[in-house]
Amino acid sequence: MLSADRPLRTLVLGGARSGKSAHAEQLASVAGSAVRYIATARVDAADHDFQRRIAAHRARRPSTWSVVEDTDLAAALRAVDSPTLVDDIGTWLTAEIDSAAAWELPRGTVDTVDLVSAVADYSERLVLVSPEVGQGVIPATTSGRLFRDELGTLNQRLASVCDEVVFVVAGLPMRLK
Repeated sequence: MLSADRPLRTLVLGGARSGKSAHAEQLASVAGSAVRYIATARVDAADHDFQRRIAAHRARRPSTWSVVEDTDLAAALRAVDSPTLVDDIGTWLTAEIDSAAAWELPRGTVDTVDLVSAVADYSERLVLVSPEVGQGVIPATTSGRLFRDELGTLNQRLASVCDEVVFVVAGLPMRLK
């Protein structure tokens, strides 16, 4: 941990449209202008709504931040040790499940050990954004349950190696750890 005021690794959790990304951006801004932003989403050219969401994120970010669009997140974290914001773990996990064609496979098929290890070893300011998906109804599909369960487990593992965990509801951050 950097100090009582500035933890080294922070996990920011929240539901859809909770304000988690904006809060994470504020936390990362404290690190200065040399923030590396790792965008984990794979953009579908036909998904105009998602493209608008990405554009809103881009418009909020300082122009001085460097942007890395990379789904090999563990490798990206190990490649450069500088203040970093990762947005978000849910889209990274989706890409990993897609790449492994694992939507109908058993839980635990996607290996997250390397990512958790890279986060634990990170020696600069790191802010991770991840959706909290376990508070809603039980998904009706196998793939929906797989995603919810895998992300819930990954969030727990990341929370255990982070110095701080924040839950954002209605734009209001609540410090959990």
